[in-house]
Amino acid sequence: MNTQTQPCKYRWFVLGDINGFFGLMFDNMTVLSFLAGIMIFGFGYPADIVYTRMFPGTAFGVLFGDIIYTWMAFRLAKKTNNPNVTAMPLGLDTPSTIGIALAVLGPAFIGLKAQGIPEREAAILTWQIGMATMVFIGAIKVVFSFIGGWVQRVVPQAGLLGSLAGIGMALIGFIPIAEVFGMPLVGMVSLGLVFYTLVAGIRLPKNFPGVLAAVVVGTVLYYLLAPHGLTGGNYQPFSSELHLGFPIPTLGFLDGFGHALKYAPIAVPFALLTVVGGINVTESARVAGDDYKTRDILLTEAFSTLVAGVCGGVAQSTPYIGQPAYKQMGSRAGYTLLTGLFIGLGGIFGYVGYIVELIPRAVIAPILIFVALDIMCQAFKACPARHAPAVALAFFPTLARLLQIKLSTPEIVPVENFSALMVKTTKALPDMQVLVALGNGFILTAMLWGAFMAKLIDRNLRQSTFYLLICAAMTYFGVIHSALPDGNMYLPCNLPELARQVPYQFATGYIVLALIFFALSYTRESKEPPSPEHC
Repeated sequence: MNTQTQPCKYRWFVLGDINGFFGLMFDNMTVLSFLAGIMIFGFGYPADIVYTRMFPGTAFGVLFGDIIYTWMAFRLAKKTNNPNVTAMPLGLDTPSTIGIALAVLGPAFIGLKAQGIPEREAAILTWQIGMATMVFIGAIKVVFSFIGGWVQRVVPQAGLLGSLAGIGMALIGFIPIAEVFGMPLVGMVSLGLVFYTLVAGIRLPKNFPGVLAAVVVGTVLYYLLAPHGLTGGNYQPFSSELHLGFPIPTLGFLDGFGHALKYAPIAVPFALLTVVGGINVTESARVAGDDYKTRDILLTEAFSTLVAGVCGGVAQSTPYIGQPAYKQMGSRAGYTLLTGLFIGLGGIFGYVGYIVELIPRAVIAPILIFVALDIMCQAFKACPARHAPAVALAFFPTLARLLQIKLSTPEIVPVENFSALMVKTTKALPDMQVLVALGNGFILTAMLWGAFMAKLIDRNLRQSTFYLLICAAMTYFGVIHSALPDGNMYLPCNLPELARQVPYQFATGYIVLALIFFALSYTRESKEPPSPEHC
């Protein structure tokens, strides 16, 4: 008798793929919308370069990665003889896209114009800096794809997830909240529908996709009410056009590479976080029943980012958290293929930019607010309860960065006033100088702060001392806490006299604290187990 298991046919496209497509597609559209909004409206960047240079390559990276993830689902289904394999979702990484727009692209554009470079030339060079940053991130991710597990074991989760949660709160969550309440009637309706379906988990009638409902209802309300001044915000008549652009590989990133190196303290942690996130996502998929190889998942996201950067993209891709959720809604492999094709072709033929301008940001902002809440909650849930103070401590550098971004915007604080606040003559360091230093290198700072606090809570004082000494060394050379507004690294002796006090005093503070902790590590009290309220 033949006892061999008959191979079963893989049901790669089912009804659940429709719901999965709308969820994954709108996640990507939301990120693109805020990338465009931050650059065009936040920094006055030319819209045509965003739509015809940045979008095509960025979207092509999503297409590249989603096609590979779709193929990997077919391969896994054949290997395991499982007809219900769900593909790994891939899309644009929300924290780094917004973070790089706010902390790299925007400031680079403003800084280049301040140097007297004509606006158009400054915009092209800014785009090339974005490309170079993506190539840099992609190369780092390729390397860390092989050692990501080691990094995850060495750095406490409070440092890794706490820094990400700070970005979620200050950059991903706060800015969209302001968009929602800038147009409260439209924004709050969309926000309520997102909370109803995604946070509370209540299904709409006929299992209608919640994200799609929030976008459709909010957009219809906007175009019905905004022309009559009933939404609380300014009405922008829709007059977009299709922006055709091809993601042609180019070596233009080489022109921006030198400028991009000074943003390495921002780029490296973002690369590291997506690698660690990819490890966690792959593990969650394995628990849900789909045992993908971690290295394959990580290498795919790394090469997708590299492809995007070489083709003009300025946002990295990553496997999305929530593969089990897509599996639960019945998705297989069709939703990733549909999303990749929709986003990738949309970047080429211009309808992605068309949709981005069609849908008001107040309507699409609630999706990012949900993402921010999910990131913050995950940080507290995934870390031991006793590490909650370490997670919370990691929020502060990102808050400082947010304040610096807002206060250095010429529409809020004129450039000459901002510069004057940085150098006012007092015996103490100027408040603006301290704020700038706290915000520069914010992701790396947050990781190190969360790590040293977690080790301190665990009463591992010598490892806590180690992280403080790393902070001191990086502070001295401006890798973190740079005294310069543009976040450049330096030798302290080359700084102006007042700015020189930042690396000297900050680094000295870290070293003294490290020595105190090291001395205390020999005390009997430090070796006692923590009291129950600290467990």
